[in-house]
Amino acid sequence: MINNSQVVIPIQIPNNSIWDTRTNLVNLLNNDLDFHNSNGNLLHSMHSFPAKFPPQLPRLFVESLTQKGDTVLDPMAGSGTTILEATLSNRRAIGYDLDPLAILMAKVKTSNFNKDILLRIANSIIDQATFDLWNPEKIKEKMISAIPEKNLLFIDYWFAADTQLELFSLSSAIKQIEDPNIRSFFELVFSSIIITKSGGVSLAFDLAHTRPHRAKIVFNKDGKIIIGNELHGNESKREKLLTKKLKSALEEFKKKVNSLIRSLQNDSQFSSQIFIGFSDAQRLPLKNSSIDLIISSPPYATNAIDYMRAHKFSLVWLGYQLDDLAYIRGSEIGAESQNGVEIEHLPPETKKIIENIFRVDQQKGKALLRYYSEMKRALSEMFRVLKPDKSAIIIIGNSNIRKESTETHLCLAEIGNSIGFEIPHIGVRHIERNKRMMPVGNVKDQNSMIQQRMHEEYVIGFYKPKEG
Repeated sequence: MINNSQVVIPIQIPNNSIWDTRTNLVNLLNNDLDFHNSNGNLLHSMHSFPAKFPPQLPRLFVESLTQKGDTVLDPMAGSGTTILEATLSNRRAIGYDLDPLAILMAKVKTSNFNKDILLRIANSIIDQATFDLWNPEKIKEKMISAIPEKNLLFIDYWFAADTQLELFSLSSAIKQIEDPNIRSFFELVFSSIIITKSGGVSLAFDLAHTRPHRAKIVFNKDGKIIIGNELHGNESKREKLLTKKLKSALEEFKKKVNSLIRSLQNDSQFSSQIFIGFSDAQRLPLKNSSIDLIISSPPYATNAIDYMRAHKFSLVWLGYQLDDLAYIRGSEIGAESQNGVEIEHLPPETKKIIENIFRVDQQKGKALLRYYSEMKRALSEMFRVLKPDKSAIIIIGNSNIRKESTETHLCLAEIGNSIGFEIPHIGVRHIERNKRMMPVGNVKDQNSMIQQRMHEEYVIGFYKPKEG
């Protein structure tokens, strides 16, 4: 097994690029990787996304391990942080994901827009939606005929009646935009008012943390209770925490779209080549030895962050059916379903970790076996497409299952080593409490498994040796 104390730093460095690359990688991983109180490009904050790493992290490795014109890959692109930083540094960028919302984010963040055109279309969307809302019965009729029944049941449970009409009016106006890039921009703005850290316009709490739960008492925008009973002052703490005052979706869209357009730079911001598309990290549509650097943050083990559970709240309004989204969710690395899963031969220490989890929770043990099998295939693909004498940087955190750690960073390092990677060092970055992806209390609690789990992340350096 690789551990953090096994740092390979030669006393005398020969005049050989293998040592130059390895030593450079070790030095970078020994840096302060926390990047607290650092600000990135405003494009990174266009939309809420759990477990985002700070943009300074990929930028450090992009600028130190590649040259302008080199190709940087993120095979699990998420919110597009690596892709955006690579393009801003004039590198070619390739990003893949299975999540439609992740693809949408990455594409919008790396597209060129004219602010004047966006403002004109934004006003047109708002005017059209406002006009449509004068006839709520007609809007309701159109919505029922346009949205599949299963999606409507989901929408009825998670969105108040007035909010449904506003969201349908906005999404209908956005669908009429002919330019696909501009339409994608407004789809992302639309999604961002639903999936937010501050509650959004649904009846759900904690969408940004991918653990939605429905409000028990809900006030509409006029202060009238529409769900639950009137407050009398003797409610429990939980009831008070689950009380929500809804915001107007139309007003939230107006505020967000104007704010985002003002923050954009006008035209020609991105000049490097970019490709973003749908693909499974276990089967990359790339040639052997074609990539200069890989930077990625894989999903946490055993589905600790359930992205699709939250993302479907906006995707159902953008034309996606729940059954299709459920299929994507089941196909993602780390999903819990065991149907049709191919299990890989894993190295000994990783097997021991899985066995430990099996003893305390058999179902989670099966999920962890699936996770490490899928990550072995993903790491094998990274090894295949990476050029010799190049590096892959993987940012990952551990999960705890009944007080047993998955030791994800050590297991992935061991798996990578069994494939052919060398692991010169594993860096550590400490996560600020108020920037964690899962909710934590204001008081630090050493006994809290969530707080322990979210205390730090690991930055694994995988080095592909020179051929021969």
